[in-house]
Amino acid sequence: MRLLTIFITLAALWWLLSDGQPSSWIVGFPAVLIATWSYLRLNQRPGHYLSVTGLLRFIPFFLMQSLHGGFNVASRTLHPRLNIEPGFYRYQMGLTDHVMRVFFVNCVNLLPGTLTADLHDNWLEIHMIDISIDPEAELLRLEEVVRQLFMERGESA
Repeated sequence: MRLLTIFITLAALWWLLSDGQPSSWIVGFPAVLIATWSYLRLNQRPGHYLSVTGLLRFIPFFLMQSLHGGFNVASRTLHPRLNIEPGFYRYQMGLTDHVMRVFFVNCVNLLPGTLTADLHDNWLEIHMIDISIDPEAELLRLEEVVRQLFMERGESA
């Protein structure tokens, strides 16, 4: 099942990149086969892998949060009254796995008005453009999206 999922995903990617041209499959089919074999061969160590369904949830979340964050910061900083109240917020991460935590810490920067400042064990120090806004709900939501993106070997997608 995993082999089929990887093959279909790579074939779909080839189809998108080749603009759906049927003649591209002369090169595309062998390339997809080799890429599938390479992925399976090189990714045999225990640990995590990306869930296709988790990735399909993460991409729109990432895009929406990036756009929202950009517009939020731009509107605050370009406002004539400079609508900001910078400060720091401490957040205790619920993620215990190192890979998920590193990914989460880097993704915090896409949330509106936030920037990862420091990491102490399970505590994350976040610089915020406006400390009057509580980021807890968005951080918990981001943790859940990251959990769904990564899967332990043996879990189902």
